[in-house]
Amino acid sequence: MYQLIKPIFFQFDPEKVHYFVVKRLKWFHDNFPLGKTILRSSFDVNIKGLEREVFGIKFKNPVGLAAGFDKNGEYIEALSNLGFGFIEVGTVTPLPQPGNDKPRMFRLEEDSALINRMGFNNKGVDTLAERLRLLRSKHSDIVVGGNIGKNKNTPNEDAVSDYIKCFDRLFDVVDYFVVNVSSPNTPGLRELQEKEPLMNLLNTLQQRNKKNDISRPILLKIAPDLTNEQLDDIVEIVLQTGIAGVIATNTTIDRSGLYTSEKLVNEAGGLSGKPLTVRSTEVIRYLSTKSNKAFPIIGVGGIHSPQDAKDKMEAGASLVQLYTGFIYEGPAIVKRICKELVKG
Repeated sequence: MYQLIKPIFFQFDPEKVHYFVVKRLKWFHDNFPLGKTILRSSFDVNIKGLEREVFGIKFKNPVGLAAGFDKNGEYIEALSNLGFGFIEVGTVTPLPQPGNDKPRMFRLEEDSALINRMGFNNKGVDTLAERLRLLRSKHSDIVVGGNIGKNKNTPNEDAVSDYIKCFDRLFDVVDYFVVNVSSPNTPGLRELQEKEPLMNLLNTLQQRNKKNDISRPILLKIAPDLTNEQLDDIVEIVLQTGIAGVIATNTTIDRSGLYTSEKLVNEAGGLSGKPLTVRSTEVIRYLSTKSNKAFPIIGVGGIHSPQDAKDKMEAGASLVQLYTGFIYEGPAIVKRICKELVKG
């Protein structure tokens, strides 16, 4: 069904279509008679043998939705009924911000890819925290991750305070945190991936984490454009700071080997989708091998088929996440992946 209506969706601006679809999905889930039942029966995954525990959290299956799809936590309940084992919301910043000028998302259909330069557009951490508090009052079984960042106007020397604000505000309503220093769409953000500022940021959050009676797993989301030497630093930083793990990878600024028209290819922003498949898997394998599997890795980037997911897990990922593949392949991809994973 999705492959029949996808060409219609793809005639329109991708950002507008995104909100058109998710708003109607939510309406169908919340208001249509038997809407929730229909979604569950069609897409939800009830397959034994897929459950797993990673960084102390029990997941009903290892296929999650990556950050960026539901930045403000508005559609979690409906999305969870499409089979996802976990939902990651954000990236959220302390203050609301509109993001970059539109248009800011582009389809590269010949490459099954997207370029986005959204720029952390979100309604602010207070709005997200309140929405998640209401969700928790109804659903304690949905695993939710909080992806946190800094406001565009916050200079890097003050960035730690932005991450702390988001961390403190979301602590009681998320299951794990993701520190996003790898988006290419906030000026200067990737400079925080350098060893010294990154150590400072993660150590500060870990100290904050240990002040509570309970602690939350903290993961670091990294870019696929890091060199092996930089990946070596990432391994050292994860081990020294004691954070829970890594998400590999974010979008790429590399444009090599694309087939789509030069005009689209040269749009600024992060590239996701099939062109990222191989590189993200390489990064996962490198981190897993270099660290001797010392920490969990969530694999994301170019997962468009069950085999793509299996490749990432064989490379060392404990869990995987979808975004662009979900848009190109449709919601049934979650169940297809899970059915193949359970076969081993």
